Amino acid sequence: MGWKTLDDMDLHGKRVLVRVDINVPVEKGRVTDDTRIQRIVPTVQDILAKGGRPVLLAHFGRPKGKRVQDLSLLVVKPALEAALNRKVVLAETLEAVETGTEEITKADVLLLENIRFYPGEEKNDPGFAQRLAALGDVYCNDAFSAAHRAHASTEALARLLPCCAGRLMQAELSALEAALSKPERPVGAVVGGAKVSTKIELLENLVNRLDLLVIGGGMANTFLGAMGADLGSSLSEPDFFETAKDIMLQADKAGCRVLLPVDGLVAREFKAAAPHEVVELGPDTTLAADQMVLDAGPATVALVEAAFAGLKTLIWNGPMGAFEIPPFDTATVAAAQAAAQMTRDGALISVAGGGDTVSALNQAGAAEDFTYISTAGGAFLEWMEGKTLPGVAALGG
Repeated sequence: MGWKTLDDMDLHGKRVLVRVDINVPVEKGRVTDDTRIQRIVPTVQDILAKGGRPVLLAHFGRPKGKRVQDLSLLVVKPALEAALNRKVVLAETLEAVETGTEEITKADVLLLENIRFYPGEEKNDPGFAQRLAALGDVYCNDAFSAAHRAHASTEALARLLPCCAGRLMQAELSALEAALSKPERPVGAVVGGAKVSTKIELLENLVNRLDLLVIGGGMANTFLGAMGADLGSSLSEPDFFETAKDIMLQADKAGCRVLLPVDGLVAREFKAAAPHEVVELGPDTTLAADQMVLDAGPATVALVEAAFAGLKTLIWNGPMGAFEIPPFDTATVAAAQAAAQMTRDGALISVAGGGDTVSALNQAGAAEDFTYISTAGGAFLEWMEGKTLPGVAALGG
């Protein structure tokens, strides 16, 4: 990779503009999950240790270029100070930094108010980027989760100042390269979730790169339907049956094994502890009109676990069933725990990311044992789809 890290930069006495993602959940004026804040701590500490002075650039919510008081970063300041164990000064405006009040000038850690209050941010306005660049000497991007956006603070700034990746960005890119760009083979993936329609590009890219593709969740119903199964009222997308057939054909040509459920937990109600039965699944399956597949069954789990045993690298995106409501979390939990055990044993490199994925792996008690868990959401998916991320490309990666 062509991007530099903090180790490559002389930061002594320099102001470092650091793009971070501290867009954390807040309730009643308090941060309820500080995971994203904790993940930027190594970068900020390293900059300080190298004699630099970090100026944090971050967004919060979607103010759409307007100053919205409810979306002020003031609400995250206490959690940020607690994580860094030092005072953070919030600069309410760019002008305040440009004129340089004594408090701002002497601040160890400066936090610029919500960068999306400025219309030039999301427009990637060159003039706005120049104005930001004038505030610092070095640019550090530590927000992989925002790297799929070509905004002033994620893309343009990297072209105006000496630039590098922060520790979180470095870890994310290294993990993704290990998983997909230069993986230890055989390499496989679990791709689950509700709809094929949201993951077409992901599947089309992966089947040409993988040795094994496990498809779960409502997506699997669409693939089974494309093969001829009638799955009653199961979540499915008949409009994408032909797409599913094309993906299976691509996989066959590329030598990628596609593993679909061979059995499932079938119920008539979508609720916790709903009465259910295990039903064999295949092209000839016909369910009653009011029956629905809500999870993969035990035979499928056994096949998945056996398939994992033949892998060196595993990518995970999406649950294998309706994991939010027991017992339809069974397959996700069992498969995740199997992958976690193999990772603990040193037999598997496991990288996971995307929306429900982190929640599902946490629920399974498996997240801590995975090699790397990405919290980047959309950026993780776009990387997996093979797309160029503007924020990464601008770093020279």
